[in-house]
Amino acid sequence: MLSIPAILLISYKKSATSNKDAITFLDVPYGNDPQQKYDIFLPENASINSTKVLIYIHGGGWTNGDKANAKKLISHLINSNPGFAIVSMNYRLAKTNKPTKPAFPDQFLDVGLTIDHIKSSQNKYNIKPEFGLIGTSAGGHLGLMYDYVYDKKNEVKFVCSIAGPTDLTDNFFIKNPNFKVYSSSLIDTFEYKKNTDLIKVISPVFYASNTSSPTLLIYGDKDQTVPLSNGKHLNKVLNDLSVENKLIVYNGGHGDYWDTRFEQNLKDFIYLHFKNKK
Repeated sequence: MLSIPAILLISYKKSATSNKDAITFLDVPYGNDPQQKYDIFLPENASINSTKVLIYIHGGGWTNGDKANAKKLISHLINSNPGFAIVSMNYRLAKTNKPTKPAFPDQFLDVGLTIDHIKSSQNKYNIKPEFGLIGTSAGGHLGLMYDYVYDKKNEVKFVCSIAGPTDLTDNFFIKNPNFKVYSSSLIDTFEYKKNTDLIKVISPVFYASNTSSPTLLIYGDKDQTVPLSNGKHLNKVLNDLSVENKLIVYNGGHGDYWDTRFEQNLKDFIYLHFKNKK
């Protein structure tokens, strides 16, 4: 029996999960680590002049999660946003048990490596190298940090954080007795050796600037994992900086965000900042 190849080329016909014929590449490696892979879903009529890219970054507390668990959300993105290339990426997961394997900055860098690999395949995929980042939970945090700190060429046109941590100095986290030990194992102290406040240095709210991309913030009023205060804090900072942003508060906990209102708000934000016709 043949083993599953690293890259699969599949033609998807119209179905409940895809409203357009599409070409899909699965498990595309963008680095040497086995976890550095992404899937890309291309519309039938992809064009190097107009097909822009939405990158989804999964959650999982920086130590867990996989793009394989996001199939339903990716299907929603494909159906809601015909004409876009949709990417679902994995990244190098952290290990908090000895020997530890830190998340940061590797996971921020993995977002950039994914973007670079997609750009290098621009002619193969027939895409225009303009990107929107959409992340849930830890993935939302990674998207914000990449845009606010690492996107020096302004290739990211908007970022959407769905219940992603924005301020890890929030009392919600600091007062958790396990947080200090957990968070310290996530940070490569060699990379951040000149910084004494290691929690602050990985908190997007402290890196927002007037060059930050338009930001959509979606947070639950009953979230016991990432508090609504994180969304409100970044919303205020972005408003003070005159950065276009929108805060949507849904009624529910950490994973209760998906409904028709959420889908429409996300779609409207995507089309506004990519300036595509609906």
